[in-house]
Amino acid sequence: MKTKSNFPKFILLWSGELISSIGGGLTSFGLGVYIFQKTGSAAGMALITLLGFLPTLVLSVPAGVLADRYDRRLLMMIGDGCSALGVVYILICMIRGEASLLQICIGVTVSAVFSALLEPSFRATITDLLTEDEYSKASGLVSLAGSARYLFSPVIAGFLLTVSDVKLLLIIDICTFVLTVISAAVVRKGIGTGKTQQQHEAFLKSLKGGWDILCEKKGILMLVFVSSAITLFMGMFQILAEPLILSFADAKTLGIAETICACGMLASGIVLGIRGVKGHYVRVLSLALMLSGVFMSGFGLFENIYIICIFGFLFFTALPFANNCLDYLMRTNIPAEAQGRAWGMIGFLSQLGYVVAYAVSGVTADALGRVSGRGVGRGAAAIVIIAGICLALVSVSISFPKSIRELEHRKD
Repeated sequence: MKTKSNFPKFILLWSGELISSIGGGLTSFGLGVYIFQKTGSAAGMALITLLGFLPTLVLSVPAGVLADRYDRRLLMMIGDGCSALGVVYILICMIRGEASLLQICIGVTVSAVFSALLEPSFRATITDLLTEDEYSKASGLVSLAGSARYLFSPVIAGFLLTVSDVKLLLIIDICTFVLTVISAAVVRKGIGTGKTQQQHEAFLKSLKGGWDILCEKKGILMLVFVSSAITLFMGMFQILAEPLILSFADAKTLGIAETICACGMLASGIVLGIRGVKGHYVRVLSLALMLSGVFMSGFGLFENIYIICIFGFLFFTALPFANNCLDYLMRTNIPAEAQGRAWGMIGFLSQLGYVVAYAVSGVTADALGRVSGRGVGRGAAAIVIIAGICLALVSVSISFPKSIRELEHRKD
């Protein structure tokens, strides 16, 4: 039972992840613009996003087992530090000439493989550091750090691309890895290795243990599969928002628009970081997802940057409340010693929707644009509208199952 607050150590670790998120956002934005300008296709952008995500998804379950068997902070340092290798490779290719789509794909994949070590260890470390009363506030700050790639990175990248090129963004991203590794090292020295599981336990048995933990409570398993449906629609929005705007605006406008939209997450993140959600988690989750779906549909209605920014801001305001409630309901119903395995399995299952979204949304948007004769931008808008409607419908189903409601009133 944790009696002394380690919130300052969490803030240090969180600061490192915030910096890492901003750096990663610069690279993501820069490569997206680079590819779209060269191909004019949403499919190319979707392919890069898929390759940046798929290794992390596939490796998330074994990475979760490693997080319960070995030093979680050391795994974070290895994951953050070595993921810089992929970015360095892309930078070298660009310095020697224009990087091909294949070369960018290789670099992104290498970076994603090492990044897979990070997420389960980071989430399990939060449980190591904090008391249960601090979970909700921490979740708000974690959501804010994740949103930094949408909040700060686009406007910074959009400005830098007017005075330089994508290589500068890659260099900045590489530099941020040093700071994140240092912050993890300092926290590691302060709290120790954090090994929680006997290393002699068979790896495959540990792997299966993550699934068994989820199956112990039907409500958690149901939330995981609902999350997978949510990520399907969220992934479509994530992929198609940029080509939607780039179809009628330049990179600088895109960067400003993304930052304005992500300010909604900043507002929510601050509120959640100070107060957190104080109860009725299932109800708040359902309402937040409902509003997110409505605002997502509004994002694609008009080819008007001002309307897009308004709906985008509202969408990103509602989303952190849903993420906060999902995190709390799952975290408080998972044993502390199994957090790594559980979060690895949760990450794998809940994010399967992203794989489908990244694989089909870009190609579908291109096809709709050709068939309608209105271009890839309006094809992307049509899919975003449909995805928003589906997200709103999924949100309705969360309030009804008793097994989900019982997660809010668990018996310790």
